[in-house]
Amino acid sequence: MKTIVDLHIHSKYSRACSKDLELPKIARACERKGIDVVSTGDFTHPAWFASIQENLREEAEGIFVLRDGSSPTKFILGTELACIYKHRDAVRRLHLCVFAPSITAVAALNKKLEDRGCNLRSDGRPILGLSAKALLQIMLDIDPAFMMVPAHAWTPWFAIFGSKSGYNAIEECFEELTPHIRTIETGLSSDPLMNRRLSALDSISLISNSDAHSLDKLGREANVFDLDRITYSSITQAITSGDRTKFLYTIEFYPEEGKYHFDGHRDCGVSLHPRESARAGFKCPQCKKPLTIGVMNRVEELADRSEELVPMDRFVGYKKIVPLAEIIACVEGVGAASKKVRTVYDQLIRDVGNEFHVLLDASHDAIAQCAGDAMAEAIMRVREGTISIEPGYDGVYGKVTIVSEGERKKNTQQALI
Repeated sequence: MKTIVDLHIHSKYSRACSKDLELPKIARACERKGIDVVSTGDFTHPAWFASIQENLREEAEGIFVLRDGSSPTKFILGTELACIYKHRDAVRRLHLCVFAPSITAVAALNKKLEDRGCNLRSDGRPILGLSAKALLQIMLDIDPAFMMVPAHAWTPWFAIFGSKSGYNAIEECFEELTPHIRTIETGLSSDPLMNRRLSALDSISLISNSDAHSLDKLGREANVFDLDRITYSSITQAITSGDRTKFLYTIEFYPEEGKYHFDGHRDCGVSLHPRESARAGFKCPQCKKPLTIGVMNRVEELADRSEELVPMDRFVGYKKIVPLAEIIACVEGVGAASKKVRTVYDQLIRDVGNEFHVLLDASHDAIAQCAGDAMAEAIMRVREGTISIEPGYDGVYGKVTIVSEGERKKNTQQALI
């Protein structure tokens, strides 16, 4: 059974997150996106954990659904935690995805963290004064079925390989507990091919998730499985084993569109390829302050093989997408949040299928019949990778061009004939 899973989202209790991130609304948004299983997010926050217990019931081992039965969307117990601590003479800042097998396990973890003085009420993604290794040990002592996954592994500020406060190897972080880290999250600014340039990650599975801070961002990235039965253990085992008969592929952002792909300095509007950064001494050419070193540069620093030498046929595959609202906005020449985009989006979802079906599987003719030839052609270009992207840097998203201004004007003129 094909199952699409987004394992990293947030709730309305996380900073800078939409107040619409409530369980019933998340469930309905997942139906439109084509997401079958989604993380609850933020289970350490007392109010959100209470909402989970109030609104969800366990349908299968470690898998939950809305108690009122109003949606087929399934939930898995997950959260993101921030660990800031000093280790090996450096301050480390890591974000970590944590998945729990049961409500009982979540309650026990929350109590352990509170007993250690962690302020879980401060944020849906609380900052813990613990090392990543110490947190992992606490989890394993409660229940070995807990799973920890280093989040958005390459982003500069809060990641295991981040240029600002990370490590050069998983073993440096987790030491003797390293065998319990079987998976990392690629993040929006890297893709599997980039990660596979590190042979040290050959035994590590890669997952991709949205890290959604609003309903619209759900499913920006996701994971596709073929499961006989949807349970917590069937999902975690498919991930950690890397079994390509069970873990089919990941759905990926084009990494150039991510906020930290290139190096740069947002305040000065400076974006640089790693080669240009090196020539500039890794300082902003305008203000001379240090550049934020992005994911592409960091991968290059740690990689021990070129893209051409990566044996991708040994690993779980991937497919790249641009979110449907962005494609519509590009075709129509309007903002992604405009009424026109919402109208076309709703029409496609109603007449063709959920967003993932439209982006990955629907035929050119089905899309064209619903939204016109220009829309169908744009979606085909995204599938084929025949698009251009101005890479993101230092917290600024990349800019995608699917349809040129000339093509857009021609399409508009033809529509008026």
